[in-house]
Parts: sequence; C-alpha cells; structure tokens
Amino acid sequence: MITAAQLKAARALLGIDQRALAEAADLSVPTIQRMEGSDGDIRGNIDSLVKLIAALETAGVDLISEGAVSEGGGRGVRLKH
Repeated sequence: MITAAQLKAARALLGIDQRALAEAADLSVPTIQRMEGSDGDIRGNIDSLVKLIAALETAGVDLISEGAVSEGGGRGVRLKH
C-alpha cells in the first residue's frame, strides 16, 4: 500500500508534477489529485494503484512499506541506487 504522503514525497524526489506522473502512469490528472488528497493510505481501484506504483518504480523510486527494513523505521520513499 502507498500513502498520500509517500506519493507526494516520491514526486518531489523525482522533481515531477502531477501531470508528468499522470502521463507516466497512464492515469488522469484528477486521479492523481484524488490520490494525493487521500487521508492516509491511498484508496482507488487496483488497476490505477498498480499503474501508479509501476510508474514510480520505473522512474527510480523505492517505496518503503510499514514494517519494511529501513534504518529510520516507518514508511517512506527513496531513490534507487
């Protein structure tokens, strides 16, 4: 699962706006806006979430889920090496 905060942080790390992410994920800008406006975990249809996560990973972002091994603990994002 991905949170709205992770999505915003991932876009910031990549230096892209909502429109660029929407194009990369083959989603609409309003869909990206709704996802970023979510409270906590992003809610949406599975197809849209899969497209979003795939686009972020292809762009070079690692999504760190709750409970995953990470030095700082908690959820987050980081650029791939």
